[in-house]
Amino acid sequence: MDQKIHRDRAQRGYSTEAVTDVILRRMHAYVHCITPQFTETDINFQRVPVVDTSNPFIARWIPTPDESLVVIRFRNPRGIDFPYLVSMIHGSWMSRANSIVIPGNKQDLAMQLIFTPMVIRLISDAKRA
Repeated sequence: MDQKIHRDRAQRGYSTEAVTDVILRRMHAYVHCITPQFTETDINFQRVPVVDTSNPFIARWIPTPDESLVVIRFRNPRGIDFPYLVSMIHGSWMSRANSIVIPGNKQDLAMQLIFTPMVIRLISDAKRA
């Protein structure tokens, strides 16, 4: 939401009230259509700011990756080498049996470490088929 408010006000010239109206009009779809999809994703990356975002309507800046953590949740953690990921991503830790928390500025590295083996496996499987 912070990014939408900031973008709509700064780049599109919308008033705070106009942005608020759009957010409220879309809230039903977000709650009933978008949010339930997160339980179906195989891997979910959720960026969590670690700076005050309590009133996004007065925020002057969007939190940067250095001001964020990323929670990565695996729907089925079987086959995920969590000790390897934690050792390769400095500052990361396991928050649950299926989730790892990483510094926000390590998201690109995490995506490479997680998805590269999966893509290689998909290519290998496709060649065998």
